Amino acid sequence: MNLELYVFYLFSFLLLFSSINVIISNNAVKSAVYLVASFFFSAVLWLILNAEFLSVILILVYVGAVMVLFLFVVMMLDVNVTPLKEGFVKYFTAGLAVFLSMAVLLVIFFNRDFEGGQQNVLTEINIISNDNTENLGYVLYTEYLLAFEIAAIILLLGIISAITLTHKKNTINKYQSPNEQVDVKRDDRVQILNDEDLK
Repeated sequence: MNLELYVFYLFSFLLLFSSINVIISNNAVKSAVYLVASFFFSAVLWLILNAEFLSVILILVYVGAVMVLFLFVVMMLDVNVTPLKEGFVKYFTAGLAVFLSMAVLLVIFFNRDFEGGQQNVLTEINIISNDNTENLGYVLYTEYLLAFEIAAIILLLGIISAITLTHKKNTINKYQSPNEQVDVKRDDRVQILNDEDLK
């Protein structure tokens, strides 16, 4: 066994350990930290498998942005552990059924005979370049161009929907208009009253 295989087993064990702690930890902050560690160990495994682009993207997007934001949100919330435990017991049967179904599907998937099937796309384009990023870009913009454009349109629609919902005009709350405040003159706002007007 070479050193690369030992490193693979080490980070695989660390990934399993951190993933289990995400589930069994009672503290939401600790679960988020363990989830960050799980993403990091997954990125190391991808790096060992020569998928350096996916490894860097996993660290930058999930660990660097999404999980840090999620961690700050969890730290600011007062999460009560007792309702979480009650909900876990309530949905234990359904969760066990889903787990067994996924286990059966995984066993069926890995016992399939893949001989005679289509060749992996990555092996077909290895002649183009030894760079993993260039190969991935070639596949996205040639073989999967339509799917890539559809995904981009879906993300654009999500951004537009979020902006539309955020900037929806609220008729209940009152807002000040700075432009109208600047244009107002003294005669429009101040009214001088005499003694006769007060009688």
